[in-house]
Amino acid sequence: MAYQVVELLLEDGASPYGEWFDKLPADVAAKVATAVLRMQQGNLSRVEWFRGIGEYKIDYGPGWRIYLAKDGLQLIVLLGGGSKKEQQADIDRAVALWNDYQRRKRAAISK
Repeated sequence: MAYQVVELLLEDGASPYGEWFDKLPADVAAKVATAVLRMQQGNLSRVEWFRGIGEYKIDYGPGWRIYLAKDGLQLIVLLGGGSKKEQQADIDRAVALWNDYQRRKRAAISK
């Protein structure tokens, strides 16, 4: 199953994933872009799911991660990323972003 992969946008239009990605060195950005392409093609074999989000593990350098969530059956929302070094803080931020996304979506539907 293929997925549509999108970046989470905050109310002000900012993308936490995009801001993280833009700061990556070229070699790491290439690995991350390849991971996103694999997700689009339906390959989620490197994703561990917990606390309502997924952590895509990239075995390169300090252990890069992409944080994501599934919204429905075919949509993946990219929440951010980081390395193993800051893993817990990155997970906490991704969970908070996902909860905010869901809250905003519920509010928009109820209008």
